[in-house]
Amino acid sequence: MLNIPQKPLRLRKSGKTETRTQFAALCYRIKNDKVQVCLITSRGTGRWVLPKGWPMDKKTPAEAAAIEAWEEAGLTGHAHSQCIGVYSYIKPLSKTPVPIVAMVYPVHVQAVHTTWPERHERKRKWFGRKKAASKVAEPALRDLILNFDPKHLIG
Repeated sequence: MLNIPQKPLRLRKSGKTETRTQFAALCYRIKNDKVQVCLITSRGTGRWVLPKGWPMDKKTPAEAAAIEAWEEAGLTGHAHSQCIGVYSYIKPLSKTPVPIVAMVYPVHVQAVHTTWPERHERKRKWFGRKKAASKVAEPALRDLILNFDPKHLIG
């Protein structure tokens, strides 16, 4: 597999109801030789989700995912440039629900911070892969988490 470096994005304006893209961080660590995945609660419903957000001008998708991991979960580490998969969901933005495609980038967590921008708005919790997969609503995300193996990452 080739490791082609990502280039920063140049954003254009999109319509409010067309399919939009977000970049998600699958934050992981190895503890006692087991992979653990960090999930956070969403602000609106309290569901367990990955940190994710909109594309950022002049940032690569992996850099944007790493920024979301910091802002939403208080986690910093190495963001891999390899997208490990996508999942979709419907985001209830104002009155019109918007279809979202989320591209998932692994972030190998090296620091767990006690203070971060959204610490009062979300909960953060570490799970084994099986338990984390059982907590998320989206079937494609469930499969991504269950099948995630950091040994296969490049970049």
